[in-house]
Amino acid sequence: MSTPRNTADDILRCARTLVVAGGYNGFSYADIAAVVGIRKASIHHHFPGKVDLVRALVVQYRDEAEAGLAALARHHPEPLDQLRAYIGFWEGCIGDGSLSFCVCALLACEIPVLPPEVAQEVTAYFRRLSAWLAAVMDQGAAGGTMVLAAPPRVAAESFMATVHGAMLSARACGDPAIFGMITRPLIDRLAAV
Repeated sequence: MSTPRNTADDILRCARTLVVAGGYNGFSYADIAAVVGIRKASIHHHFPGKVDLVRALVVQYRDEAEAGLAALARHHPEPLDQLRAYIGFWEGCIGDGSLSFCVCALLACEIPVLPPEVAQEVTAYFRRLSAWLAAVMDQGAAGGTMVLAAPPRVAAESFMATVHGAMLSARACGDPAIFGMITRPLIDRLAAV
């Protein structure tokens, strides 16, 4: 049995697509109304202002990421395999075009012009991702399956920056294969020989 469609979810889905395509200022409620097939007043009913909409989008995105990271840990008990799966997730999304760029990475580029409420949620996303990566790397180093060239927190930040930079390179060059070309060596460098 399928779940009934929810207007707020449709609005959020559309907003996500528009944010990935053009950033925070790259869309309006009129754009969403045209795609979703509703009036702008309906959008304002669910999300009084754009700040409310994009903040809700980032919170939803962060919750989905949390669930995804937890699933990686359940399905891949080995830390190195968790990192492989994380990279593999993004490689698949970029390759099939289902999500060509991390919503929060895109919004992070706009932090200086984002409303504080949105910027705070974007920052929270990166803090959580960094903490997860650091914990995975710490576990891998403690278990002898990873060799870190820096403390786990520094290694996590470097890993995260490389993955998001690879997204940017793949997008800029219009070549999804660039993402894997950049990210696969990350795992090789971490793996204990």
